[in-house]
Amino acid sequence: MQKVGITALVPPELVYLTGNVPVDLNNFVPYTEYYPRHKLCAWTAIWRDIVISRRIVEKVIVVAGGDCHNSLVDGQKIEMHGVPAHYFFYPFDGSEKLLAEECGKLVEFLGGARCPDAFKFVDEVKRAGKKIDGLRSIGRVAAKHAFEFMIKLSDLGGSPENMLKMAKAVEEAELSHLPRVALLGVPPIYRDFHEVAEKSGLHIVFDELPFEFLRLGGLDFSEVVRSYATYTFARPLAYRMDFLKQELARRKIDGIIHYTQYACHHVLEDDVLRRELPYPFLTVQGDLPGTTPAQIRLRLEAFAEMLGMR
Repeated sequence: MQKVGITALVPPELVYLTGNVPVDLNNFVPYTEYYPRHKLCAWTAIWRDIVISRRIVEKVIVVAGGDCHNSLVDGQKIEMHGVPAHYFFYPFDGSEKLLAEECGKLVEFLGGARCPDAFKFVDEVKRAGKKIDGLRSIGRVAAKHAFEFMIKLSDLGGSPENMLKMAKAVEEAELSHLPRVALLGVPPIYRDFHEVAEKSGLHIVFDELPFEFLRLGGLDFSEVVRSYATYTFARPLAYRMDFLKQELARRKIDGIIHYTQYACHHVLEDDVLRRELPYPFLTVQGDLPGTTPAQIRLRLEAFAEMLGMR
């Protein structure tokens, strides 16, 4: 069994299928105080340097397409420092045939299928997550607790058993009186963002990328391929917009926060989101990890006040 770093969403079902443990390198970033000297994007530069200096994983799967494009070069830098890397591509057109080939090569890179029960226990954790997400959507679970669980679904926190314990420990709350907002884009690099949003008077009922971690899955190889072929961040913007329109309407949101990361290509999507999604809109941008800056706190408070007056 090896710890395998992933740079973006890779089906955790397939990593566990091979008897290995996935480690989402992104989940270290908001909690570090390390600021990289050579960076374009802080997310990729920080996990790059962590892997090179600390050797926390034996191998790395670099997603060279999907929710992150900057990882391609930083992944190669890791490889040049002696850490084996495999490059995983999501087909832009959602081709199940091409994705099946990618998934097959991934399983081969990790040593072949060894744990057929992986599909079942990953699905069990995701079903627990769906219950939490449903309660959060109706204001009965704080966004902070839902997000902390859902963000770990990319790798199941390295322990499906601990994830099930975490799900049982989530406390219910009463937040239905607050304006309901959707958080679109990549997750914020600020580790307290959801808590700050709630204190500002907002209830985040939808986290776009972590929801992808939750909704995608399957109980065998074919189901996983079919499901992950619909991964919205790897598909054309029009496909993603159609999905968002349905999901946001279902959750009856009052407004949208679009988080963008400095030097990320998703910044360029802001005008499309604003044009296509007919809701009050707030765009915030982050760069280095830490707590939510005072300026963003003030903007969240003003946004909450504006939504409360509607």
